[in-house]
Amino acid sequence: MTHEMAVEARGLRKSYGKVQVLQGVDLSVRKGSVFALLGPNGSGKTTTVRILSTLTSLDAGEAKVAGFDVTRERRKVRQRITLTGQQAAIDKNQTGAENLYMMARLSGLSRAEAHERARYLLERFDLTEAGGRKLSTYSGGMARRLDLAASLVSSPSVVFLDEPTTGLDPRSRQALWGVVAALAEGGLTVFLTTQYLEEADRLADRIALLDGGTVVAEGTPDELKERVSGQRLDLELADRAAYDTVLALLGERATTKDAGLLTVGVATDGSAQRVRALLDEVDPDGDRVAKFHVHSATLDDVFLALTGRTAQTEADEAKETAGV
Repeated sequence: MTHEMAVEARGLRKSYGKVQVLQGVDLSVRKGSVFALLGPNGSGKTTTVRILSTLTSLDAGEAKVAGFDVTRERRKVRQRITLTGQQAAIDKNQTGAENLYMMARLSGLSRAEAHERARYLLERFDLTEAGGRKLSTYSGGMARRLDLAASLVSSPSVVFLDEPTTGLDPRSRQALWGVVAALAEGGLTVFLTTQYLEEADRLADRIALLDGGTVVAEGTPDELKERVSGQRLDLELADRAAYDTVLALLGERATTKDAGLLTVGVATDGSAQRVRALLDEVDPDGDRVAKFHVHSATLDDVFLALTGRTAQTEADEAKETAGV
């Protein structure tokens, strides 16, 4: 492992019975950066995180986190990381301050040190005023911030965040994004899995897309978008009949679609010639397209091009599986 890397994995393989979940995964995460791992359901994201956080053993390959081998030096890895899941792992019957104090004491701090650490974390996560209230009175966003604060009691160097904003409203999600960005600016390394591509686009310095147990693409958000297409043409159709007709004409070329808004997106190089050709193809008589605009490709376009489906489809299926 190089000095600049907080996480480095080579050839990770893992099977459960005859099912190969990981088939040679390579990852490198620089210190003090935000790294996002994306992929369809069943792609191996959770297994990868569990291996890197020492919760699951690997069948083959090697990995180091914070400079220590996840197999041979498991205890040292655990002393330097924290893992926060989708559900808050804190006591709703205690106040915010009591939760943090308890975690600090369990981490080996003295009473005075635990009180000081709790005070510092409440202030850092903008929870000072709520510190004396029971967690049962917290909003979802406040509870997630407190959960993240609790995970930092032991001053880890690498933070694993598994779907940290699932179930939060847009405002709470934005607030947590600010917290995550501040953690990286403060020198922590953040390893993020998320179903929200906007989240990865906004927070991550680098992104890896996992599909079928292998990394199919890796790079900065802009680099990944350029691999698929520099631009996307979005069409707003005049009515439902026009929407159905255009969607049928584009077929698999449609990168996004919304029947409610009557919109369809298709990849393009952004040139006037290509845009005119697409408009002539789907709207030869000029009565189907009400509006159109061209903008940069999104991570959802990348997701679709490399996995064959949109991230929104994955999110919807995940909710159905969870009974949401």
